[in-house]
Amino acid sequence: MPDAVLWRIEWLKGERKHKMSNKGSGKFFGGLMLGATIGTLAGLLVAPRTGKQTRQLLKKSADALPELAEDLSTSVQIQADRISSSALRNWDDTLVRLKEALAAGIDASFREANAIRQRDQDLDSDTMNQQLDN
Repeated sequence: MPDAVLWRIEWLKGERKHKMSNKGSGKFFGGLMLGATIGTLAGLLVAPRTGKQTRQLLKKSADALPELAEDLSTSVQIQADRISSSALRNWDDTLVRLKEALAAGIDASFREANAIRQRDQDLDSDTMNQQLDN
């Protein structure tokens, strides 16, 4: 078989393996979550605490969740604001540098265009002088 055909066959085999691994990873994480849930429940049932103590611990943990979520939300908002202001400062600096670079490029283009015009005028006057001399 030609090399191109063999390469295509190998590539397709790799694609099929890649697709299969994506399906397997979903099953893996589903099993991981199920195992974690079962392990947590089993740990609560076998714990050396009384049922009342376990329920109290679970209630305290559940009561603390909204406050924990609010703290996390506040922290994320502060970080987002910090990143946003930093990005805006960087963007402003970039715009200033870009404007300066564009102005310098335009200025250089005008100078070069004027220099070319001057050379053309000098050549034209030299040509006219030569024609007048002849």
